[in-house]
Amino acid sequence: MKSLSYLNKYFFKYKWRFLLGILFIVGSNWFKVEMPRFFGDTTDELTNWSATNNSDDILFYALKVGGYFLILSLISGIFLFLMRQTIIVMSRLIEYDLKNEIYKHYQKLNYSFYKKNNTGDLMNRISEDVSHVRMYLGPGVMYTINLAVLSILVIINMVSISVPLTIAVLIPLPIMSFLIYTVASKINSISKTVQEEQSNMSTIAQETFTGIRVIKAYSRLAEAKTKFNRSAENYKNKNMRLVLVNSFFMPTIFLLIGVSTIVCIYLGGLLYYDKSITPGNIMTFIFYVNMLTWPFASIGWVTSLTQRAAASQGRINEFLKTEPEIVNNSTAPFDFQGAIEFKNVSYTYKNSGIQAIKDLSFKLEKGETLGIVGRTGSGKSTILKLLMRQIDPDQGEIIIDGVNIKDINMESYRDQTGIVPQEVFLFSDTIKNNLEFGSVEGDVSEERLIEVTKLAHVYHNIIEFKDKFNTLLGERGVNLSGGQKQRLSIARALIRNPKLLILDDCLSAVDTETEEIILDNLKKTGSTTSIVVSHRISSIRNATHIINVEDGSVKESGTHQKLISLNGIYAEMYKKQLAEENA
Repeated sequence: MKSLSYLNKYFFKYKWRFLLGILFIVGSNWFKVEMPRFFGDTTDELTNWSATNNSDDILFYALKVGGYFLILSLISGIFLFLMRQTIIVMSRLIEYDLKNEIYKHYQKLNYSFYKKNNTGDLMNRISEDVSHVRMYLGPGVMYTINLAVLSILVIINMVSISVPLTIAVLIPLPIMSFLIYTVASKINSISKTVQEEQSNMSTIAQETFTGIRVIKAYSRLAEAKTKFNRSAENYKNKNMRLVLVNSFFMPTIFLLIGVSTIVCIYLGGLLYYDKSITPGNIMTFIFYVNMLTWPFASIGWVTSLTQRAAASQGRINEFLKTEPEIVNNSTAPFDFQGAIEFKNVSYTYKNSGIQAIKDLSFKLEKGETLGIVGRTGSGKSTILKLLMRQIDPDQGEIIIDGVNIKDINMESYRDQTGIVPQEVFLFSDTIKNNLEFGSVEGDVSEERLIEVTKLAHVYHNIIEFKDKFNTLLGERGVNLSGGQKQRLSIARALIRNPKLLILDDCLSAVDTETEEIILDNLKKTGSTTSIVVSHRISSIRNATHIINVEDGSVKESGTHQKLISLNGIYAEMYKKQLAEENA
C-alpha cells in the first residue's frame, strides 16, 4: 500500500464527496441489515400464529409484511445508487486529475528522459496503469468500506441474538483472511510482470505502426508478427498465472461460507431445543451469513485490484518522482537581442559515455549567420541541443546577450526562437493548423500564411492541393514528400517572426536550386540571427561565419573564402561535393 499512499492527496481534495459516499454506504447497509431482522420477527410471528385468525387477517398481514420489505428495499436501493454516484464518480475525477498530472509532468521532463524510455511504455503508464489505479479508487475502496460497515452492523445484530452462535459462524473468516494475506504478495509480483510485459507489447505495436513502410519495404512482416506474437504469448502466460492464483479465492470463500451456514443451522437447532433462540433467530442468522458472502467473496477480487493498482501506481510514481534535469531558473521577461557565445563548452552523453563536444568556443553577433558543417557524428546537433538548453554543458558557459543561458527565462527565450529540426514532425491535422502551431500568438491571417510559405518555397505546392491550406495531412505528414515536409517545417518556424532561426540540416531533401531559393528568401527576414547546420557546403557557404566541427571540436573557422584558401578539411569537402554536383 506504500505506493498507493501517493493518492491520499486526491482523497483529501474530494473529501466531502468521499465522506458523503461513506455516509451513503452506512445508510444502504443499515436498511439492508434491517431486512433479515424483520424476516426473523415475521417467522416467529407466523410460528405462533393463532389458528383462530381468519384468511383476511393473513392477507392483511402478508400485505403489511410485503409493503414494509418493499420500503426497506427501496430505501436501501436509493442509498446504493447515491453511494455509487459519489464513490465511483470520485474515482473518475481522480483518474482525470492523475492523467493530467502525469501528462503535465511528461512535458516538464527533458530530452535525456525520452532518450531512455520507450514511447509505448510512456503511453501504457498514462492509460492502462491509470485505469488499474482507478479500479482501486472506485470499486476497490467502495467494496472495502462496504465490507467493513456491513460486517460491523451484521456482527452487532448477531451478538445481540446469540454470542456463542456468532463466534461459531465467524470462525472461518480469519482463515479466509490468512489465505488472502498469503496469496497477496504473489499477486503483487505477478501483476508487476504483467504490466511490464504489456508495456513491452505496446512498444512493439507502436514501433511497428510507425515503421510500417520500412517493414514492408524490407518484407519483414513475418518477423514483426513473430515478435509481437512472442510478446503477446508472454503476456497471456503471465496473465494466466495471475488468473490461476485468483481462481483459488472464490471456491475457498464459498466453501467457508457454506461451512458457516451449516454450523449456523446445526448449532442454531441445538440452541433452539435449549430454548436459547427462536426459529426466527436461526433464519436471521442464515440471512446474515449469506449477506456476508459477497462482501467477503469480494475480498479476493478487491485484493487483486489493490495489488494491480499498487504495481501500476509504483510504475507511475517512478516517473512522477523523476525530476527534470533542466529547470527554468528565471521568470523575468527576456528580450533576445541576437548575441550568442560558447565559451570552452564540453558535453558527454551520460548513457553512452561519448564526449560529443570538447572545449568548443565561438561567437555570433546580432543579425549574423553561423554555418556549422561537419561529418556525421561530429557533434553538430548536440551544439543545437545545448543552445536550446535541452541539455546543459558539463564544462564551460553558453552566453546569451551577455547572460549565462541558465539565468535567463528559458520559456521566453524559446518563444523567440524558430527551430527546424533534422527530423521533421508534422501533426495529423490540416496544413493551416500545422503552420499555426509555430505561432506564439495563435490564429494567423491567410496573408501571413501565404507570406511564410512563399519564403519557404512551398506555397506553389500547397495551392495545387484541392483544399489548399485546409488539406488534411496523414500521420507525420505521410501524404507529403520529404522536401515538402521540410519546407513546411521551415514555414512553421518563420511564422513566429523568430529573432533566432535555427536550421538543423533541414534542406537535405531538396535539390540545390530549391535550396538556393529558400536561403535567398531567408535573407529577407531582416536582422534575424541564424544558425544553419548542414553536411552540405552549399547550405552554409554564404554564412557570416562558418565553423567546421570534428569530434566535437572546432577544427577550422572563418568565412567560406577563408576556409577554401586554407585548403584543409573544409576545402576537401567542398571539392568533393562540387564534383558530385557537376557529375
